[in-house]
Parts: sequence; structure tokens; C-alpha cells
Amino acid sequence: MTKLVDIPVKVELYDSLSEWEVDTGKGDNIIARRMKGRFRNIKNMTMSVWSIYFLGPYLRWNGEQAILLDIPNQQFHLFSATLFPQDIWVLSLALLFLAIMLAAVTSVAGRVFCGYFCFQTVWTDVFSYIEGKFEGNTPQKSHKFKIAPWSVNKLVRKLSKHGLWLLIAVLTGISFAAWFIDAFTLWQQIFTFTVSKAVWITVSIFTFFTYWFAGFMREQVCFWLCPYARLQSVMYDQDTLLPAYDAERGEPRTKYSEKSAENKGACIDCNLCVAVCPTGVDIRKGQQEGCITCGLCIDACDTIMDKINQPKGLIRYSSYKELYKGKAALSLLKRPRVIVYSFILLLSLAGIIYGFSHFSLTEFKVVHERQPLFVTMSDGSIQNKYTLKLLNKTKQTLAIKYSISGLSNITAIGIEDILQIKPGKIVPITVFIRQKESNKEDISEGNMKIKQFQFTATDLNNSSIKAEYSAIFITP
Repeated sequence: MTKLVDIPVKVELYDSLSEWEVDTGKGDNIIARRMKGRFRNIKNMTMSVWSIYFLGPYLRWNGEQAILLDIPNQQFHLFSATLFPQDIWVLSLALLFLAIMLAAVTSVAGRVFCGYFCFQTVWTDVFSYIEGKFEGNTPQKSHKFKIAPWSVNKLVRKLSKHGLWLLIAVLTGISFAAWFIDAFTLWQQIFTFTVSKAVWITVSIFTFFTYWFAGFMREQVCFWLCPYARLQSVMYDQDTLLPAYDAERGEPRTKYSEKSAENKGACIDCNLCVAVCPTGVDIRKGQQEGCITCGLCIDACDTIMDKINQPKGLIRYSSYKELYKGKAALSLLKRPRVIVYSFILLLSLAGIIYGFSHFSLTEFKVVHERQPLFVTMSDGSIQNKYTLKLLNKTKQTLAIKYSISGLSNITAIGIEDILQIKPGKIVPITVFIRQKESNKEDISEGNMKIKQFQFTATDLNNSSIKAEYSAIFITP
């Protein structure tokens, strides 16, 4: 390997591709060199977002877990709100919002989700950082450690690395389960070995795949398992900002020399942009499937440009239109794709806001008996049958009293008692309504008359909790 002593700060260059393959671990896992820079700092900050995954289940609200996906009871607790299967449309809009936002961001700035937020990328970065601390934080040191003969020191380092990997993998699995079971209860059950078999299976699966994917497969998950890598090109256009190599400025490449000729390019072929890439992509060959647009190659190239007194930006975020056609990228307001994505995002967000602002504490439904629609009693009165169902979405037991309005001369059978409805439960009751006289203002429909009226359900402990349902009474 050549050491260039003429450069103010020494830069390691590769005399041949074989040397670079040894240093980066080609043929094995990619061993990316870690360098400081603005995009590395951004990556470190965005990775910290995943601390919510580990800490979120321990947030408390009114003495209970703030966010809990209670699948056995079909409830989603979100701070003071409780969502049931009837409210799934709100969650669907939230998922739609996130999916469209991912597409919108990709169309503007490429796979920044993959580069900065993807769990596979983040966990792989953490695992490789731990590996670097025990086995060498540069590709050269790592290769030297691998080929070194076994010793007590090497064994301790290996065991320490895999021990930390397994610890993170186990915590990942337990943290996932804690979103579905009260976190403190889960830990108590784990230590007393009373946790259910389903939880053990879930934790084991997450532990295994976290350990395997982040520790061994790494970039291969992006290449072979992730569908998003295959779909990314559909979301790009000529105005999408992506890490790109300025070939016009960089070519022809040449080894660095203070007496370089004027017709030589700015790229000194140091391969450092490849060495820092988490997926081993050579950005100088153009956009590729493995590029996760993390910008680490920009940090590496800018570092070299500073050392050889060249302007930064040989590798930079740029659009195809700007780099190859010499035209400025369109503003976001003039790009149809971005406008469509933004419109869908606004609709989804409006739906989510509407759903939570009009959130009801109960879900009240009345089902009219269809077979038969009505029954003529022996005394000449007409009887209709109804099934009343009220879902209690609060966290307190409701004392429900039903009442009827809008009908005269009726007898109601089945609503005399006060119903105690526990949180998250539905108590159906059957109600018979009989009427002796007909009203001239009834709506006629063929051989039947339809009368409109209301059922009202009121909580005797809290009069503000009230639900109404408009029903119909049918007579011949």
C-alpha cells in the first residue's frame, strides 16, 4: 500500500483492487470504514430515534402503559384514548400517511429512510461498531485480527462481541413484546418463568433474526430480502436528489501528485468512497441497487478534497438533470409526483385529525329484526324486535339506562333494567316495542308504514356520556 507523504495529512491509497478487497472484506461481510463528517453526524442523530422502540413501552399514563397494543382484548391504548376494531380506519389512515410519506421523501431525496432510519441499517451499524471495538475499527485491523492465530485474548474478544450482540438481540425481542404486554408485567413474568409460550416464541424469533441479520447478513438483507430496494427506481425521477459522482470533474482519474497535469481529473482513485460504503457500492459507477443514499461517501470524498486542496463536492447530492443535463432541478411545487403525494398526505392527515377529534367514548348500534319485520299481536298492536349493542370504550364501568323518544302509545319490553357494562365490553340486549295506534304522519312505503324514532343510552354515573341511534318502527 502506498503512503503519500507529500499530502499535508497522510491519505491511504490502494495500488490495486485486490488490496481494497482485502481491506473492505470483499467475499465476506462488508467492513465499512468509519469516518467523521456531517452525514455521519446526521446518521448518528437519526439512529437515536430508535431509542423510542426500547423506551416507549415504559412510558406511563394515568398509572397504565401509555401505548399498548392489547391484541387479546382487541384494544389499542394510546395515552387517554382507547381504539377498538371499529376505529381501525384511523390506524389505517395513519399507516397510509406513513407509506405515502415514505414514497414522497424517496421521490425528493432517494432512499434516505434506508440510509438513516431503517432498522436493518441502524442495527447493522451498531453491530459493526461493536465489532470494530473488539476486532479493529478499520478494515485492515479487522482483517489482521481474523487471520491472527487463536489465543486467550482473541477468544475473549470474540466472546465479548457475540455476547453484546446477543444482549442487544434479546432486548430487541423483549422490547417488541413489551408493546403488546404491559412492560413491567412482562419483565416480572420473564424473571418468574411464567410468561406465555407465545411470548417466548416471539422473543426467540426476534432474537435470532436480529442476531443473524445485523451480525452476519448485514448488507445482504438490503440486496436480497428487502423489497424496497427493488421498488426504489419507480419513485425516482430526473429531479430526485441522490448521492452522485461528478464524472466531468473527476475523470480521468489519476494518483495524487502535486505536479499533476491540467487535463487530469479531481478523483485520485483512492477508493475511500467505496471503503466507507455500508453496502460496498462504488458511487463512481452511477446509481446502483445497493445505494442507500446515506451520504457517507460524500463525507469521505470531501475529506480527501480538503487534503489535496480541491473544492468539495466531487461526490454530492445532485439530481440527474443537474449533473448530466446542466439544468436546475424543478421546485417541489412544480413536480406532479410530489404534488400528488402531498395531496394524499393532507387527506390522510385530515382524516386522522378528524378521527381523534370526534372520538366517541361509546359505540352504539341497533339492529332491527328482519325476519319478520313486524308481528301483529292478538290485541291488534304491532310489535317490532330490536337488538341493542353498546361498546364501552372508557376505562370505567358504565351504568347504562336506555330510553325511547319519537313514538307515542308504545310499550317497551327489555329496557327496564340498568346495565353494567365493563370497559371494552359489549352487552347486547333484546328489546320488543309494541304500538296500538297508527300515526297519520307516518311515511308510507308500499304496503308498509315506517316510523322514525330514537334510542338513547345514558350513563347514570356521568350524564355527559350519551349515545343516540335513529331507528325505524314498521307497521302494515
